[in-house]
Amino acid sequence: MEENKQEIIDEKDETQNEESEQTVVEETDELEKLRQEKEEINNRLLRLQADYDNFRRRTQKEKEADRKYRSQSLVEELIPALDNFERALQVEVDGDAAKNFANGMKMVYDQFKAALEKEGVEEIPAEGEEFDPHMHQAIMQVEDENYESNIVVEELQKGYRLKDRVIRPSMVKVNQ
Repeated sequence: MEENKQEIIDEKDETQNEESEQTVVEETDELEKLRQEKEEINNRLLRLQADYDNFRRRTQKEKEADRKYRSQSLVEELIPALDNFERALQVEVDGDAAKNFANGMKMVYDQFKAALEKEGVEEIPAEGEEFDPHMHQAIMQVEDENYESNIVVEELQKGYRLKDRVIRPSMVKVNQ
């Protein structure tokens, strides 16, 4: 009987050992799953943080571009008025009253031009410069021995740029 009791106790111990080994294996598997889940969450968090940083940089660049070129549509509307001022100032006038009027027009033109320059508008240099298809629009080609090949001979209409963006290219004659 004692032997039976001992066998029963040994069986119970064996069963408990197997159960505890199985529990340890289950706990180890559970722990490994938790580690993998933690690693996945960390990776997702890092990707999300990188996406957010990229979004922030992109929106900041867009805001800077908006600020930089905020006056572009206004400048595009005002350039034809500037052209008309220049044409009006080229007219020869006789008489003191007409000269005073022309001087007043010249002062308004200078003020108008200064305001545009303050916003970053500048004329595109053309005559005597090398032809640049990004800055100039070739209307004619001529043969002139006084100029080298691919040099702008004459500017037919002024071109303008706002900071580094071309608003209107210069219309030019180019030497062949």
